Amino acid sequence: MTKENVIFIDDKEVKVSDLTEQQQYLHQQLLDLKNKQFRIQFELDQVNASYSVFQNALSQSYKESVAEEDKKTEVN
Repeated sequence: MTKENVIFIDDKEVKVSDLTEQQQYLHQQLLDLKNKQFRIQFELDQVNASYSVFQNALSQSYKESVAEEDKKTEVN
């Protein structure tokens, strides 16, 4: 037995098969947009994590170069 797809419209359960062609089209658009939203958020999470890694690497590199300059200044 196949379970029929249902959606909620204004708090009312509606079978997708009972929708008009235009309504089914709109429903498919909403599904696609929701998938894109999740995919974009997933990619944004990756970008934010990568940004943080590069930001930390730059900060660490700068601290090391300042420490090196301080050592050179102390020797002279």
